[in-house]
Amino acid sequence: MIQEVIIVEGKQDIAAVSRAVEADIIATNGFNLKPYTMQQIDKAYQTRGIIILTDPDSAGERIRKILTNKFPKAKHAFMPREWATQNDDIGIENASVQAIKTALSKVRYREWNVSQEFSHKDMMNNRLTGTQYAADRREQLGRILGIGYTNAKQFLQRLNHYGITRRDFEQALDEVNRSNDTTVDCQ
Repeated sequence: MIQEVIIVEGKQDIAAVSRAVEADIIATNGFNLKPYTMQQIDKAYQTRGIIILTDPDSAGERIRKILTNKFPKAKHAFMPREWATQNDDIGIENASVQAIKTALSKVRYREWNVSQEFSHKDMMNNRLTGTQYAADRREQLGRILGIGYTNAKQFLQRLNHYGITRRDFEQALDEVNRSNDTTVDCQ
């Protein structure tokens, strides 16, 4: 059983996560975040810790941001979009058991002593911004590193906030580069 309480968005997400792992789970019911729900989350946060696992879409990211501001020491699990998409619907409820287990195996802490390990230069030099294939490369790299997909600015922040080391970054980049056709000019 997972010690922390997993925070998801809805009842269908609870059902999907319950099929994958044994854990206590609380649903935010989207942006609703009623006082009673926030009290439940706060109690879990104070006693056992929480893992935020929201949908990999803009609404899920907004909910994650609200929860992160309220619960700064929460853990984070990120689900890649392609693992959570079914019939053009994006959500944790669409993810397979294995996808949920994999996302939860890559839980990250948001560090408040922000690293300056990575810069915009790293993003440019590794074709993570400013190229035709940048979004795809960020998506692949985010999946490997367990920090999810986002725009270039947020991706750089996640690299510096979630304890990614230079070695982790370079190994993940090697994997991305190996998986892509090296004959395609990504510039």
